[in-house]
Amino acid sequence: MSSIATLLSSSAHEGRRLSFDEGVQVLRSASLLELGQAANLSAQRLHPEPYRTFNIDRNINYTNVCTAVCDFCAFYRKVNDTDAYVLDRPVLLEKIRETVELGGDQILLQGGLHPHLKLEWYEELLQDIKSHYPQVNVHGFSAPEIYHFTKVSRRPLKEVLERLKGAGLGSLPGGGAEILVDRVRKAFTRGKVLTEDFLNVHRVWHELGGRSTATMMFGHIETLEERVEHMERVRQLQDETGGFTAFISWTFQPDHTDMADVPPAGSFEYLKTQAFSRLYLDNVPNIQSSWVTQGQKIGGLALFFGANDMGSLMIEENVVASAGTVHHLSLEQIKRAIREAGYIPRQRNVFYEYIDHEPQELSAAAAG
Repeated sequence: MSSIATLLSSSAHEGRRLSFDEGVQVLRSASLLELGQAANLSAQRLHPEPYRTFNIDRNINYTNVCTAVCDFCAFYRKVNDTDAYVLDRPVLLEKIRETVELGGDQILLQGGLHPHLKLEWYEELLQDIKSHYPQVNVHGFSAPEIYHFTKVSRRPLKEVLERLKGAGLGSLPGGGAEILVDRVRKAFTRGKVLTEDFLNVHRVWHELGGRSTATMMFGHIETLEERVEHMERVRQLQDETGGFTAFISWTFQPDHTDMADVPPAGSFEYLKTQAFSRLYLDNVPNIQSSWVTQGQKIGGLALFFGANDMGSLMIEENVVASAGTVHHLSLEQIKRAIREAGYIPRQRNVFYEYIDHEPQELSAAAAG
């Protein structure tokens, strides 16, 4: 097998694809500095533009009721729990109005696997949102939710996705992936979609012309090989469909969960894994920093470890916050982090299209 230096160089400079075995070798043996340098070169090769991006959205959890039991989740409630909820429609629409006023063009709409809500309820929800805010993209419903909808409604996956798309669903988030290896999923989750069906939700959505993001939550019970296997499954599906716009990884937050005894993975492990993802996922165009779990300093440093996007201003976030991790950045702090990394901040949408005016920094440079 090739040396680590050779593998990193060929991947960073030439875009040579790492095999699974090479990926395991790199992730296990390369130093943080080596991985960071290679990932930064790869990001600059793929994104030579002087910009690094962000978006403005709000994570609206329409319900916390969930029939699945996930040991890593501090957010979910059973249907009869006293603090179980389904958001009233006026409350949800008010959250969207506030988002639009703050310059947002998107909401991230996710909930639990509610046992009683019908497919028609979700269609009406989307139609209501689009009738009030047609300009807002609904980045909604994780693959586990979509799969759950097919079971509750007893409808084929393609029909469910077509109906949701027709009602106003704009794109799919990558939530609920955790680690796309069934050994891991079965070990800490009961009643939740397994790997093949999870990926097939995204496959069918892509076949319908939709776009989605891919995610990974790591640093719990998975092995290094299983981290690479997760990325391998994402890469294979991207080869097939080309429908993923970005990859976002973050470390498991154990506080207040049934896995509170698991030592939290630190910033070292986060940066190393994110840098590796930029090298391994050669066909996924964008890598997003996870400042929500890592904080401002590491979130900004991630721009030197393969990320080309700072993610969302995230006006509201509840799931990670339920596990005790609460990092808040203002819009100016996000822009400052991008500038401190040597780039010009640009606002984008979920499809990574710029939606702001040409930055004054660039106009001034061109005039000079």
